[in-house]
Amino acid sequence: MSHMISWRANAPAPVGLAIAAPRSSSGKTIVTLGLLRALARRGLAVAGAKCGPDYIDPAFHEAASRRPSVNLDSWAMAPEQLARIARGAFTDADLVLFEGLMGLFDGVPAPLGRSGSTADVAAALGAPVLLVLDVAGQSQSAAAVAKGCAEYDPRLRLAGVVLNKVGSERHARLTRQAIEALGLPVFGALPRNAQISLPERHLGLVQASETLALEARLEAIADFLEAHLDVEAIAGAARPLARLEPALAPPLSPPGQRIALACDKAFSFFYSHLASAWRAAGAEIAPFSPLANEAPPPDCDVCWLPGGYPELHAGRLAGASTFLAGLRSFAQTRPVHGECGGYMILGRALIDAAGETHQMAGLLDLHTSFAARKLTLGYREAVLCAHGPLGAAGARLRGHEFHYATVVDRGADAPFAMTQDAYGSDPAPAGARRGLVTGSFFHVIARAPDSEARDCFALASACATEAP
Repeated sequence: MSHMISWRANAPAPVGLAIAAPRSSSGKTIVTLGLLRALARRGLAVAGAKCGPDYIDPAFHEAASRRPSVNLDSWAMAPEQLARIARGAFTDADLVLFEGLMGLFDGVPAPLGRSGSTADVAAALGAPVLLVLDVAGQSQSAAAVAKGCAEYDPRLRLAGVVLNKVGSERHARLTRQAIEALGLPVFGALPRNAQISLPERHLGLVQASETLALEARLEAIADFLEAHLDVEAIAGAARPLARLEPALAPPLSPPGQRIALACDKAFSFFYSHLASAWRAAGAEIAPFSPLANEAPPPDCDVCWLPGGYPELHAGRLAGASTFLAGLRSFAQTRPVHGECGGYMILGRALIDAAGETHQMAGLLDLHTSFAARKLTLGYREAVLCAHGPLGAAGARLRGHEFHYATVVDRGADAPFAMTQDAYGSDPAPAGARRGLVTGSFFHVIARAPDSEARDCFALASACATEAP
């Protein structure tokens, strides 16, 4: 292994490997975390990245590798934006593992390379694909799936396969022989093992910061992979990443010079690439904890409330008098913006899962509920209805929604933005704005490229029409 580490450390660019599967729930996260920890404890400077919009997996990557992880999204980010983020995140890494989302080729209707799929990110960065196959209930038929994945997209190179959920040695042998007959390496087979699973809740995995005995879990996952996979051969299958030309401008301009950022277990859904870009542009970020009853620092000129799980802490937040009073005072003279959970906190009231109503900041005329649950998710393109922390009126942004909360009463506030999904839906008002306060369920990822944005003039006109 020392030879491999030396070779990578002297390489002109980091090497990369995409961890993908034909469908969700195939074992990508377990394989990614196990490889990150196994390679890190062998002395390799290994980093994780997540394809697509996701707040939770990157935190697990960071815990496993002890290095920051970023999101790379080919729909929301223009190629040069993606290149900028990748270049900034991986300059001192030897090896990068890109964890895929859903199935390898799953995305939205878009021009080639812009669908948001794992395949797009792997192709853009020149990363070979390690295919994780859940072979429960099949054996030789898995070879047909592997062959399809290997040949479906000529931009990609399949580095090899990991078998997951094999039931016996015979099962593993039959499946391996069929796949290897295609000329595809099989790097090992993982038996079923409920002991290495990670706890989940309604939006996916429980956050890394809340997972009990996380270090022990990561060590156990790494031990499990070491026992059943050829970890060194997998690392050796990685290839140098493409040197793309990065964008000069950040994916989103800083909303202020000094940014008060809510940061705790209730407000943790904030993309690291935004923080990195804002700091690189000269802005400062001042974290504070609403759960600790801390107010936004008074020396900041904008306050940002990210999403997270405020519904799990609604009673505690409602009783955080210093936080709420400080937030209300801050909003009288400086902009405040809330995303998803942060948006809910800015409203009048929040109903938790038990049906109890909690009074919130009252800075927006909004009443939300987590008792009446409805899943809303997907990409969104937004056009801002007025000047604010995210940009000028008419600015086009790309991001996503992912929430179960519903709006009981949106109140009389004007909309924050007009949004469309990636499938060409009609523009619809989203969020709210009142004075210097804005918010919505929309999570911003990056500015929309001018050449790909929808008609901003039509959407801006719709904003005016929707205003009360």
